[in-house]
Amino acid sequence: MVDAYLPMTPNVENLPVHLDDVLAARRSIAPYLQPTPLFNYPSLSNMLGMNLWVKHENHQPIGAFKVRGGIHLVANLPEEQKRAGVITASTGNHGQSIAYAARLFGVRALIAVPQGANPAKVTSMRNLGAEVVFHGQDFDEAREWVEEEAQRQGYRYVHSGNEPLLVAGVGTCTLEVLEQQPQIDAIIVPVGGGSGASGACIVAKSINPRIRVIAVQAEAAPAAYLSWKEGSLVTSETRTFAEGLATRTAFALPQSIMRRFLDDFVLVSEDEMARAVVMLLAHTRNLAEPAGAAPLAAAIRLRSQLSGQRVAIILSGGNLSIEQLRQLLAAEGGPAFSLV
Repeated sequence: MVDAYLPMTPNVENLPVHLDDVLAARRSIAPYLQPTPLFNYPSLSNMLGMNLWVKHENHQPIGAFKVRGGIHLVANLPEEQKRAGVITASTGNHGQSIAYAARLFGVRALIAVPQGANPAKVTSMRNLGAEVVFHGQDFDEAREWVEEEAQRQGYRYVHSGNEPLLVAGVGTCTLEVLEQQPQIDAIIVPVGGGSGASGACIVAKSINPRIRVIAVQAEAAPAAYLSWKEGSLVTSETRTFAEGLATRTAFALPQSIMRRFLDDFVLVSEDEMARAVVMLLAHTRNLAEPAGAAPLAAAIRLRSQLSGQRVAIILSGGNLSIEQLRQLLAAEGGPAFSLV
């Protein structure tokens, strides 16, 4: 168990999230979530020339890793905030996590999603008991409305990135990876707002600073990547079909952690993510949404520098609708199952 390790702790002073917070989060979510599988697929490993492990967060009850943070946050809200209800903005998986947690603890949840949000994720949020409101053309327009509405109505606003409890909660994913395979050399994590990557940084660098943590984002939505490179919060356009990565604005808390501990950050194209979705379906028999497939796309890009290493990729979610999958597979000149 990671609790028993003697961490080789890096300089984490002045950060609002530490390994102890992630360990507390694991205790918080343990009654509600089982550890997800970490599987090795020889066919993928042989194709990429590395020992590749896939962390199946698509096996979570909402089909995505964010439920870890949602449960930990709502479980630890003061009673007056639970009575007031929670409000958040989401393209889908964060909203599902808050809806799922709110249902567990009997808390009202209001979730704003952009026009054109993934219909499967919207249906899931409603089935979980959340009130879903469509607002704006993208995540950030929905988020701006939510921030104003929280002030007007007195709801507890749950930011999708600047929440230490969320970061600690999703950090439990990396705890499980390192318990199941302590000799991992590198972990590749997708980034939308950055809670998953920052949680991975806190855990991996606290336990073994030699583990490389690599973030991946869409070329068509590079706000977090540009912010990390430039050292300040950057806004950029979003034109990606990977709604889990589609944020126009970077967030301060995840960026503060990633700037200190992240080893590398890569961008992948829409075609690379589409190909990775198909490869995961073909070689693991698992459905990945584009954001969840982005780490495999990054591993393919980095295969020369990761050659021979033990690499874990976080398949962060599997909420791809039937229509999205049909379009992806039917696209003329679409992705092949090979790496060529």
